[in-house]
Amino acid sequence: MGLFRLVTGLPGPSGFGSASTAEQVTDGIDASHLTVIITGGASGIGAETTRVFALRGAHVIIAARNTAAANDVQQRILQCTPTAKVDVLKLDLSSLKSVRAFADKFLSLDLPLNILINNAGVMFCPYQLSEDGIEMQFATNHLGHFLLTNLLLDKMKTTAKKTGIEGRIVNLSSIAHLNTYEEGIWFDKLNHKEVYSDKKAYGQSKLANILHANELSRRLKEDGANITVNSVHPGLILTNLMRHSFHLMRVLKLLTFIFWKNVPQGAATTCYVALHPNLKGVTGKYFLDCNEEKPSCMARDETLAEKLWDFSEKLVGSTK
Repeated sequence: MGLFRLVTGLPGPSGFGSASTAEQVTDGIDASHLTVIITGGASGIGAETTRVFALRGAHVIIAARNTAAANDVQQRILQCTPTAKVDVLKLDLSSLKSVRAFADKFLSLDLPLNILINNAGVMFCPYQLSEDGIEMQFATNHLGHFLLTNLLLDKMKTTAKKTGIEGRIVNLSSIAHLNTYEEGIWFDKLNHKEVYSDKKAYGQSKLANILHANELSRRLKEDGANITVNSVHPGLILTNLMRHSFHLMRVLKLLTFIFWKNVPQGAATTCYVALHPNLKGVTGKYFLDCNEEKPSCMARDETLAEKLWDFSEKLVGSTK
C-alpha cells in the first residue's frame, strides 16, 4: 500500500483510490438484474452499500439484527429512490440458530442470489461468549458468516448457472488482521478468558475473514462454479462498529485524521469489488482503496486456511 496514495487519495491501477466514493466506483453500472444480500446493512458502511446498490437498481435484502434500524434505512432509500427494491430480514450473526432461520426464510422466498456481502460485525467488545458458547468476535465476524455463506452457496451456484451471471461473495475484513495472536488463529484457546485481548481477538476474526474467502475461492474454482470470493479492507471509518472503544477512536482519529475516510468512501471498496465489471473472474484476492493489495503472510497461508475451514465446520456441526 502506497502511503502517499492513501493520504492524497490519488487513484491506483483501478482508476480509484481512498478518496473515491461508492457512487463514483459504480457510476454507470446497471444492477437491475441482480439480487444481493448485505449483512449489517442497517448502519454505517453497510447502510451506504445498501443505498448505492438500490440506487443502481439491485434488489437488496438487508440482513440485520436490528430490524427497526434496517426498516428506517429502507424508508430513507425509498424516499430518495421510490422505485428501489429493498427488503429486510432478521439475522443475528452471533446466533447460529438465527443464521439457519434466516437462510431458511430467504430460500423459501425462491429468489435468485447473485451477490453476498458479509459486512456485519462487532469490534473490540469485552470478553463474552455467544449463545453457542463461542467467543463473541469470532462467532459474529467469522463463524456466523461462514455458516451463512455455506447455507446460501447452492442457491448462488444455481443462480449463476441459470443466468450465466457471475456470482460474487465479498468478505469485509480489516487491516487489523495484522494484529492477531502469535499463531494467527488461537484454535485451542479460542474461549479462554484469561488470555483474551479484545484487539487481538478482533484481528483474529478479521484474519479469519480473509482465510475463509481464500479457501472458499479455492474450493469454488476446483468445483468449476461461476462465483468469485474476495475480501476487502474498507478503511478507517468512525461508525457504530467502534461503540466499545468510541472515545479511544475519537482521540486516535484526531491524531491520525489524514488516514480516515467518511462513510461513502468507506463503502467504495465493497461496492467496487462486488459490482465492477473489471473484476470479472478475479477471485481469492484482498482489496484496499479499490485496488488489489497483499495481506499478511498468515492471510496467505493455505494450510492455515484449510485448518480454519475444518475447525469452523466442526464448531458449526456441534451446534445443530
